Amino acid sequence: MSNTSKRVIVGAVMALVVGLAALGEYYGVAAVRYLGIAIVAGMIAEMIICIAHTSRDIIKQNWMSFGFFLVWLFLMLGAVNYVGTRPWVMLWLLLIISCADIGAWFFGRMLGGDKMWERLSAGKTWSGQIAGIICGTVASLMYGLLGADIFVPSLIWMGISISLLSQYGDLTASWIKRKMGIKDFGRILPGHGGLLDRFDGWFYVLPLIWFVLIIR
Repeated sequence: MSNTSKRVIVGAVMALVVGLAALGEYYGVAAVRYLGIAIVAGMIAEMIICIAHTSRDIIKQNWMSFGFFLVWLFLMLGAVNYVGTRPWVMLWLLLIISCADIGAWFFGRMLGGDKMWERLSAGKTWSGQIAGIICGTVASLMYGLLGADIFVPSLIWMGISISLLSQYGDLTASWIKRKMGIKDFGRILPGHGGLLDRFDGWFYVLPLIWFVLIIR
C-alpha cells in the first residue's frame, strides 16, 4: 500500500473519530475534551520516548530545546483541558487547522516555488503557506456562516492567525526532529508519523486560544 493511500485511510479514520466525538457532545458526553486530553498526553509520552532513545551527546547539546518543547507540551495539556470544555471552539480550530494543512500541502505541491525553510522542511513552500492561510481563513468563515449562522470580522483575523500559527507549529516540530536526527516522532499513525507529527499544528494555537478565552 502506498504512503498516500495510508494517509487517506488514516485520515478518514481520524475524521470518523472526530465525528463520533461531536456526536457524543450532542448526547451530553464531554468526548471532545477527553479526546483532546488523550491526544496531548500521547504527544507528551511520544516526546519522552524519543528523548529516551536519543544519544546522550545530542541531549547534552540540545537539552534546553528539548526541555522547552516538553514543558510546552504540558502547557498544551492544560490548554486542551480548558478549551475542551468548549467543544464547538475545538471543532472550529480543528476545521481551520485541517484545511490550512491540506491547502498548504496540496497547493504547495501543485504550485511549487521558493522553499520557506529548506533546512527544516524541504517540502514547505511560500506558495503553500499562503494557500494554507487562505484555505484556513475560508474554513473559519464557512464555520461561522454555515455552522453558527453568524459573521463577525474576528472570524477572518482569527482564521489568519490560527492558520499561520499552525504552520509554524509544524516547523517547530520539524526543527526538534532535525536536532534529534529522526524523520518521525512515532509510527502510531501510518502515513502521518506519530501524534506529534500529526497534531503539531496545535502547538501554538491551543495556548493562544486558552489565553484569549481567559482574558475575555
